Amino acid sequence: MRIGLFPRFASTLALVAGVALSPAVATAEGTGTYYDRAFVLAADRKCRLFAAPVAGALSAATLQAHGAALRAGTAETALRETAARARARAASVSCANPELGVVRDRVAHAFDGWARTPRMTFPGSRAAWAADRMGSDEPGWRLMQASVTGASPVTFGLAADPEGVQALSAVVSFVGQPRPYAARIVMRDPALSPRPWLTAAGIGVLPPESQRRTVWSAGTDMAAPTLLTEGRRQGEAWRFPDAGAERLAALDPREPFLIQFLFRDGSIATARFEAGDFAAARAFVALGTI
Repeated sequence: MRIGLFPRFASTLALVAGVALSPAVATAEGTGTYYDRAFVLAADRKCRLFAAPVAGALSAATLQAHGAALRAGTAETALRETAARARARAASVSCANPELGVVRDRVAHAFDGWARTPRMTFPGSRAAWAADRMGSDEPGWRLMQASVTGASPVTFGLAADPEGVQALSAVVSFVGQPRPYAARIVMRDPALSPRPWLTAAGIGVLPPESQRRTVWSAGTDMAAPTLLTEGRRQGEAWRFPDAGAERLAALDPREPFLIQFLFRDGSIATARFEAGDFAAARAFVALGTI
C-alpha cells in the first residue's frame, strides 16, 4: 500500500534536509509543510520511528510549521483539519510499510544534525525568541526575548540555574525607580476570547481587559549578572509558575502579551512581548543541553 503523500513529501524531505527549519520555507510551503511534519510526527508516535533527540526536533519543527502557517494567514480551524488528516493517514499506514522506512531514514538524517544545534533564533512577526542549549556552570538564558519599559530593559523567557533547572523568568533593570512589589504576565484568556484579536493587517492585539488573564509571579530575587542585559550592573529576576509557560505556548504566534511590574504608588510599568514561536522554541530547548 502506498502512503499517498509521497510526491509532495519527497520534495519536502529534500527541502528539510537542505535548509532544516527555515521559517521562510515553512511560510512558503504553508499547510503542505505542516501536513508533512504532522504526518511524520503521528507516524513516529505510532511506530516509534526515531530516537528521542530526532523525535524532539521533529516536534519543534511541526510546531514551527504551525506558527508559520498562522502568520501566513491560514485559519486555525484549517490547521486543525490538516492535523486530523495527517493523523488519520498515519493511523492507516502499516509500520512495516517500506516507504515509511524511507521516510524514517531521510527524516532521521535531516534532523539528527539539527538536534545537535546549540543555538537557534525563532523569528516572529515583530520579535524573536533566542534559544541556547549550551551547558554552563553559571545561570543563563535557555530561551529569551528582549523588550523595554520606558528606558529600562526587560528580558523574558526560560532561565536556567547552574544545575540546569529552568524557570519562567523576567529580568528587569529599572532606571531611576524603586523596586516593584509584584510582577505579572497578561495575555488573552482563551476561555473568554476563543480566537485571537487581529487587525485588518493581521497584527495581533490584546483583547479588552475583561477577556484577559493574568499569571502572577511566584517570587523574586536579585538577578545573576549573567542574566542581565549587556551594560547593566544589577536587576531583579521575577519567577513565574510553570503554568505560565503552558499558557503562552497555547497563544497564537501573532499575539502580544505583557509583563507588568506593579509599584506601591499605584503605577505600573509595562513591557510588550510577542508570543511568536514560543512553543517551538521551548520544544527545541527541551532537547537538552549540549
